[in-house]
Amino acid sequence: MPYPKVTGILFFLWFSVELFAQTASIRGFIYTKEDGEPSIFTLVYLKGTSYGVSSDVNGYYSISKIPPGNYTLMATAIGYDTIKENISVKTNDIITKKIYLIKSNLQLKTVEVSAEAEAKKSDARVSVYTITPKDINRIPAVGGQPDIAQYLQLIPGVVFTGDQGGQLYIRGGSPVENKVLLDGMIIYNPFHSIGLFSVFDMDIIRNASVYTGGFGAQYGGRLSSIMDFTTRDGNKKRYSGKVSLSPFVGSLLLEGPIFKAKTEEGADGSFILSAKTSYLPTTSKLFYSYVNPNGLPFSFNDIYGKAVFSAGNGSKLNLFGFHYDDHVNYPNVADFNWNENGFGGNFVVVPNGSPVLIQGNFAYSNYDIGLTTQNSPNPSSSNIGGFNMGTNLTYYLSRKNTLTYGIEVVNYSTNFDFYNAVNREITQQDNSTELGTYVSYKFLSKNEKLLIEPSFRVQYYATLQAISPEPRLDIKYNFTDRIRFKFAGGWYSQNLVSATSELDVVNLFYGYLSSPDNLQSTFTNQNGTVTDVTSRLQKANHIIFGFEFDLMKHLDMNIEAYRKNYTQLIVINPLKIYDDNSNPDNEAQPDYLKKDFLVETGMAQGVDLTLKYDYKRFYFWLTYSLAYVNVWDGMELYFPSYDRRNTINLVGSYTFGKDLNWEVNARWTFGSGFPFTPTAGYYEQLNFANNINTNYTATNGILGILYGDINSARLPTYHRLDISIKRKFELTEHSRLELSAGATNVYDRDNIFYYDRITNLRVNQLPILPSISASLTF
Repeated sequence: MPYPKVTGILFFLWFSVELFAQTASIRGFIYTKEDGEPSIFTLVYLKGTSYGVSSDVNGYYSISKIPPGNYTLMATAIGYDTIKENISVKTNDIITKKIYLIKSNLQLKTVEVSAEAEAKKSDARVSVYTITPKDINRIPAVGGQPDIAQYLQLIPGVVFTGDQGGQLYIRGGSPVENKVLLDGMIIYNPFHSIGLFSVFDMDIIRNASVYTGGFGAQYGGRLSSIMDFTTRDGNKKRYSGKVSLSPFVGSLLLEGPIFKAKTEEGADGSFILSAKTSYLPTTSKLFYSYVNPNGLPFSFNDIYGKAVFSAGNGSKLNLFGFHYDDHVNYPNVADFNWNENGFGGNFVVVPNGSPVLIQGNFAYSNYDIGLTTQNSPNPSSSNIGGFNMGTNLTYYLSRKNTLTYGIEVVNYSTNFDFYNAVNREITQQDNSTELGTYVSYKFLSKNEKLLIEPSFRVQYYATLQAISPEPRLDIKYNFTDRIRFKFAGGWYSQNLVSATSELDVVNLFYGYLSSPDNLQSTFTNQNGTVTDVTSRLQKANHIIFGFEFDLMKHLDMNIEAYRKNYTQLIVINPLKIYDDNSNPDNEAQPDYLKKDFLVETGMAQGVDLTLKYDYKRFYFWLTYSLAYVNVWDGMELYFPSYDRRNTINLVGSYTFGKDLNWEVNARWTFGSGFPFTPTAGYYEQLNFANNINTNYTATNGILGILYGDINSARLPTYHRLDISIKRKFELTEHSRLELSAGATNVYDRDNIFYYDRITNLRVNQLPILPSISASLTF
């Protein structure tokens, strides 16, 4: 019998034994009794055994392969009473059990058996950071409003380009390479023009998982990172809300039951509605006139709503919608605005009599952006809109082993109109469809020393008729209880292309377009060899090595070294001068002067360090990143505009007072200078609107710019200190007033924003901005 057939039969027999062994399962959802919200990352286990798991982002848990017998089911979470329930298990039982956690009246010192300790050995955790509202509240709230955007800037490997118009670059990847999901829906722009705020209201976020590299096959269509946000369900017990005011932003949150469950095992419904607005152009004239007498030019509005319908066994359907918009006018630089809309839903199904969990989503979103700059008389615009949908099934095969497979469909249309540095128009209208299928298996050895999680994705780009096979792998070895080694690697592909130009001092226009037709036909590699350009996809591969070390109780260290190899990038051509048509005069011109898009290759590598202490009243977090990013464009090797060599972040938080109602927070950030392309000179640029019939002797030109070597100079270093202090007042059982005072850029550092190429004036980032804020929870 051929060897492959023997292997296949053995695998089938093993899988059958795993799936149909004479054992039982206990599964269900964990909620907080106070409001009915799912309790995430809560440890559920059988007392006196090694059977235990942590709940997921939906509060779901599943303990499999349990021998028949009598057990005590326990659930533990910091700040809540430990739940104990006797339970009898018979062969082939699939028991569905809801668990409700009750807040503890005692200040517990610690929970010795924690979901965190369990996850350290049973999850690979390579280049992934899990963020909760508690984490976000530990950093100074710039403008009095805590925001996920401020927290993301602290994650190692993340480069933030500034307070104004800032974007996130993750381990050498541009913003278009980051996939942002909100309840499974694609969000094309999650950050406002003033880089202190995102489109997300922190009060509606249940959890955020940020993958800075090496992510598994359940995610596709992006080269660099995944930011996966999950929102809360809303209070299922009573109507409640929150009002917040600050000089920057005002927000309102409302939530409550649509209908209540008649019993703990009954069906229920709930809603949550969030609205946020910035009135900074008005308030800044009063509070921050020293920055700009005309006011700060940033304004935005964010609205998000969600309805949740849950069945008695925990299965549920979520329906949601949003509207985000942003407006900004940088004097003498640019005027631009964008808006984003979307709606959709997701579901979780727990089938009776089956050890499988079914999840899925469906959504539509649309994003529009428009930009007019001082250097170009023509406006640029971009639109992307479409749907994404998918479903996946997870089988809980044994205590810690799972098998997941699924399918994802994405369809979007793009409409792109852009003018490059020499005012040549580049346009594209396209419709794209992507189909992804994936399978992932998680295996943890019986002695819990070795964790292996291979996965495989097949990404089909229907419009391009291209298939991208993408194997991926995560491994963790638990050397001791305190030292763990880990590895991740994989292949990745992407269709979307960035519309930014490395010649711009400030990149404001983050438009979207799909892989173009008007692409160069050959590419010159660094070694001088010339190869044909046969693919219109962007491609990269990741490799990551790291280790975790628990230096002492409550003090953890994580170090990761990574290398990301971009085998093909596609960029908009900033040097296009000639039209690429049948004109014989243009036919002889090189591709880099007539094609709309060019091919590049690149490499990003570095080391990320995290040191975290979290115990009782004190929290400390140190992150450091050493990064090298370079790009080869076929003619020269250069550093992209976001190549920051060193980044340091220090965060500290201390809670004090008799009732622990005072909290002080501080954050210090340091970043070495970004590269930029210097100005070499100026010339009169004529507009040949009528081609050869233009009378250039009677035409008035505009000031044209001669650029120096691409990104051959560096801006000064960036550093900033933010502080805040908060005081909580418990008014009634369900109402609380929180007052906060703080300041960003405390020592008023002159951090550079850009140099105006026309006037040669230096424009700085935001100066010291003190603020006070108040929020009322009811």
